[in-house]
Amino acid sequence: MRCYAGEKIALFIDGSNLYAAARSLGFDIDYKKLLDFFSTKGRLIRAFYYTALVEDQEYSPIRPLVDWLDYNGYTMVTKPTKEFTDAFGRRKIKGNMDIELAVDLMKMAENIYHAILFSGDGDFSSVVEAVQRKGVRVTVVSTVQSQPPMVADELRRQADHYTDLSDLAPNISRTPQSGKPDPAFLKAQSALYDGDVSDENSDYVP
Repeated sequence: MRCYAGEKIALFIDGSNLYAAARSLGFDIDYKKLLDFFSTKGRLIRAFYYTALVEDQEYSPIRPLVDWLDYNGYTMVTKPTKEFTDAFGRRKIKGNMDIELAVDLMKMAENIYHAILFSGDGDFSSVVEAVQRKGVRVTVVSTVQSQPPMVADELRRQADHYTDLSDLAPNISRTPQSGKPDPAFLKAQSALYDGDVSDENSDYVP
């Protein structure tokens, strides 16, 4: 990953996309290590984490995940999920944070030199191009090592740099040395992303 000493950087994390990519590679993200790692790469201005929340219960099982990240250096951007019934009559829950991420990326372009986007969604290609025209370098973090690959070809081509998540794994993955993970945090993460909350599928084109 090409970072320069002293440059202002910001992280934009598509929560469901990063979780799916890491699981496809067989490891869990240690979010404290992730933040510490990028704090050494430049002046980390902000680390945004985007996720939709299922809030149709008195107590959301997702709250421990949101609270932990919020108290540990991440700027949380959330919104309620939407429920719908698909063509086969199955109940589905959809949560898409693309607009929120794109708006924040455009707003932050005036205050940073380097945006690091954790997503493989090709829909972000246009906003990446827009912030590049403002003088911001963009690194995309996703993976082509999974089956199927998680990053869209047009997004990978548009980025100034592409870093495969597998290359970052030694620096940001949970290890025995990381300490015992908070069970509530892991349960909340699994409840959100391993259920049937749907986002955009991979649109990778080789």
